[in-house]
Amino acid sequence: MDVHLFVPCYLDQVHPEVAMATVTVLRRAGCTVHYSDQQTCCGQPMANTGCADDAAVLARRHLDLFAGKTTVCPSGSCTSMVSHHYHDLGLRLSATDEKTMHRTFELSDFLVNVLGVTDLKARFPHKVSLHQSCHGLRELGLGVMSERRDPPKLGPAEVLLAQVEGLTLVMPERRDECCGFGGTFAVAEADLSARMGHDRCDQLSQGDAEYMTGNDQSCLMHLDGIRKRRGKGPKAIHLAEILACQ
Repeated sequence: MDVHLFVPCYLDQVHPEVAMATVTVLRRAGCTVHYSDQQTCCGQPMANTGCADDAAVLARRHLDLFAGKTTVCPSGSCTSMVSHHYHDLGLRLSATDEKTMHRTFELSDFLVNVLGVTDLKARFPHKVSLHQSCHGLRELGLGVMSERRDPPKLGPAEVLLAQVEGLTLVMPERRDECCGFGGTFAVAEADLSARMGHDRCDQLSQGDAEYMTGNDQSCLMHLDGIRKRRGKGPKAIHLAEILACQ
């Protein structure tokens, strides 16, 4: 399958290794990966702060650049912005725009639920805890939300990690609790955000986990910053980086 890589702006600037790992994983899954260096921010930070007009400019650029293509992104929140929230920006959306939004996938969702790939022959002999981000759970359906009391179901990240050779998955007691990042929330409510992050780091440290992973590097950046300041706890590593290991 031909896929087009959607790299969030913060990954491009701060963690390009996650984008490179995503390319490795997609190619290993049998995809031909295309990348346009004309892409930029999807508009999520502007939308979150109420600057809908500014977000709409970036949304229109994104939709035109990826028009009608199958797009894969290693970030649940940015995927959700495109697939769920472009309707809220006052844009005139064509049938092609709707297709573009519908064909924008988070990486683990695409691998498991679109391609049917669960084993990428990865090897990562470590104890790993999994943080499931709020956007991925509550907007993309990549797991079970405790507040809805749905029956247990493995999310695609859990399915993929279960097949990684040598990896021991340690799930926190509170499987779906927010890390406190929330994008601009971490700026507007810094003290509360940090308090939530400390609590989440404690949970993800359970079972002597060496690493914490997830499919949203924004959450992982927040948690790893707290880990570094505390000088203890599992190191952050994106799901794509684990799946790319051999």
